[in-house]
Amino acid sequence: MEIQFIRHATLLLTYNQKKFLIDPMLSTSGVMDSVPLVPNKGRNPLVDLPLPLHLSSLLKSDAILLTHTHRDHFDEEAAHQIPKDIPFFCQPPDITVIQNKGFNHCEGISDSIHWEGIEIRRTGGQHGTCLIGKKMGPVSGYILKSEEEETLYIVGDSIWCPEVETAIKENQPDVIICNAGGARFATGDPITMDEKDIEQVCLAAPAAKIIPIHMESWNHCRLTRNELRNYMKEKGLEKQIIIPEDGEKISLWK
Repeated sequence: MEIQFIRHATLLLTYNQKKFLIDPMLSTSGVMDSVPLVPNKGRNPLVDLPLPLHLSSLLKSDAILLTHTHRDHFDEEAAHQIPKDIPFFCQPPDITVIQNKGFNHCEGISDSIHWEGIEIRRTGGQHGTCLIGKKMGPVSGYILKSEEEETLYIVGDSIWCPEVETAIKENQPDVIICNAGGARFATGDPITMDEKDIEQVCLAAPAAKIIPIHMESWNHCRLTRNELRNYMKEKGLEKQIIIPEDGEKISLWK
């Protein structure tokens, strides 16, 4: 398994010799409006795609895996650039949106599918609390399993919640990718994991490697990499986590 963290929630995952482009957001910096009424007023995305990075290599992926269609996970640039005949896996509520952008091989994962020797199982989550969480709409995560690889859990845009806890207990993942950043609007609680949520993931899966991403690239994400590193060190959990920089590759073997 090789995970190349691109930016925000975008990943290039090599798993069982297949390349998945996950949550593709490919815009250059500053082309999208900022989230209003939050401390950071910068336009999104806050940073460009990392260099050196050849966009063509991302576009030659074997499949797309999408957690949900919010603009910071699937933008118009990605919809324009990605070949329309690529296998495109998503949560069922998003099928129509993706098909309307011209993709011909879109499959909604209700429970699980098997593709090229890989089991992909969809998991639930909570993209915030109370009314804001409901307005954010449905989001999904995915468990990937293969005889040749360690079990991977991509949590997606979720806070620590019963759905995430259950996914960890039932699947015992070896590697967990968490969307952190403590993203929040002008009012309300975080809608993605903050440092306390990441701590809970570590405690729930003490044998797993935890990879927090989704930081420092969208203006309503308030938790930085350094803040998370310092918090995890205070809790004695720093050896369990890997916090990648944009463009960094992480190789893991069974």
